[in-house]
Amino acid sequence: MRYGLPLFLLLSASALSAQQLPLPAASFSSSQPSVRAAADLPDDPAVVLQQSSAITGPQSDSDQASPSEKPHTPPPQPKRILGIMPNYRAVSAGVKPPPATPGQAFKIATRQSFDYSAFVFVGLTSMIAEGDNSHPKLGKGIPGFWAYSWRGFVDKTDGNYWVVWILPTAFHEDERYYALGRGPVLKRLGYAVTRVVVTPDYNGHNTINGAELVGRGIAQMIGTTYYPSSDRTVSALSEKYAYALLRDASTNAFREVWPDIAAHLFKHHQHQ
Repeated sequence: MRYGLPLFLLLSASALSAQQLPLPAASFSSSQPSVRAAADLPDDPAVVLQQSSAITGPQSDSDQASPSEKPHTPPPQPKRILGIMPNYRAVSAGVKPPPATPGQAFKIATRQSFDYSAFVFVGLTSMIAEGDNSHPKLGKGIPGFWAYSWRGFVDKTDGNYWVVWILPTAFHEDERYYALGRGPVLKRLGYAVTRVVVTPDYNGHNTINGAELVGRGIAQMIGTTYYPSSDRTVSALSEKYAYALLRDASTNAFREVWPDIAAHLFKHHQHQ
């Protein structure tokens, strides 16, 4: 399988990262104090600052940093990346919202599924698939393009509702992407990639991302009802499943670093 090895490496890296790269702390429940959440999730900036103060001790007024020397605040996550790609599932670094309610999760899944960019994306991938004759039985030309298009749209929409709404509600998981926002780039990318197998529960504790892992599998099984029989083999299903996980991992990585890229580009443009 083309994606077998990458998937194995992804899962291996995830197991290590789950121990080393906990989610930035968030006070997910009003019944739990924020201090407890921070203690459970030591990547929280507040914990880092507390540890730093414990080591260096209190500072006098003369030692206080000037406003220009204050720690850098990570740029916020935009609602859209490049002005096109919807980014509704992302939470900016340092922001501590409560867990998404079932109604909020449903709205996120719906907005992602029916955003105009979803139709653009499905159209482009369908053109490529039709041109490559990925599924010969679906045909060529306009009839073939339509056959690829409606199946691609159902794949995307079906997966969104399972991964973002139905299973997170059943498993009490928060499927939003909580940006790390600071630290070495490789650490941030590693954190982003592993969010497909690690996610917070409603109490803010890291847990196996059942909604992602199971939801993508369910979507692939449903797909067997409307794809040609030649695409129902174990090999074909495993390849599509691996592709779905790798796609979501790469999307998370792009979400993580895009605010920094955008801020750099905007700053560079201002100096021109």
